[in-house]
Amino acid sequence: MWLKIGFVGIKVLLIIVAAGIIVRVAKMLIRKTFAVRIKGPLKYNERRQQTMSKLLENVVAYVVYFMAIIAVLSAFTIDITGLIAGAGVLGLAVGFGAQNLVRDVITGFFIIFEDQFSVGDFVRIGPAEGTVEEIGLRTTKVKGATGELFIFPNGNVTDVVNFSVHNSIAVVDINVGYNADINQVERLIQEFLDTVEEKYEQIIKPPEFLGVQSLTPTEMVVRVIAETLPMQHFAVARGLRRDLKEYLDQNNVEVPLPHMVMMQRPVQK
Repeated sequence: MWLKIGFVGIKVLLIIVAAGIIVRVAKMLIRKTFAVRIKGPLKYNERRQQTMSKLLENVVAYVVYFMAIIAVLSAFTIDITGLIAGAGVLGLAVGFGAQNLVRDVITGFFIIFEDQFSVGDFVRIGPAEGTVEEIGLRTTKVKGATGELFIFPNGNVTDVVNFSVHNSIAVVDINVGYNADINQVERLIQEFLDTVEEKYEQIIKPPEFLGVQSLTPTEMVVRVIAETLPMQHFAVARGLRRDLKEYLDQNNVEVPLPHMVMMQRPVQK
């Protein structure tokens, strides 16, 4: 009896170890295969390939572990045929009650099939905004800018804003005082913009000076825009503000400061 128990235990241990090794090897092969496709001459969409790679890794893990569970049950001489038949009937019954689960899986399939967004994209889904970490058959994981992880059932992913598909636009507003010569300011800004394209590799087209954007009680606001690579507009806008501020300071164009005027009525005697 002890020999039989020991034999069954060794068999179960070997099944678990073999399943783990198969899953690791399969995931490694999938990653290498998609890495070769991305670097190949056919120019596959890198975002889509990464998403499909993650999905296939999950599917392989589910299938292998399910087969491992069946093999473990067989090692304990449990009738698998009746169990599978019962599982089929139970799955049918659960399927009618698990409509949300079915909806999540179907929605996840169409998200991947239609390439609505992919792993690595910067998206906004409802209140969450961040980088897509993983797209599964049931859930989507989005990592926020400050490290928080949002997990959405795919069926709840309705309104999506994808910032990574097209080029971005960096918008820079500069405040100028009313005492400044607006013609001189426009000339200086244009001279500055003619030199920045070589400095910023993320800029696709030469930046444009749009002119006066608005007039406030204390200042004029002029606007500059620059087309950049997807999701590079934040860094480009910060750099342009800093460099433009230094350039205007060198040419004696000061940023307006708030002024306070105090008036005093004469005291009547």
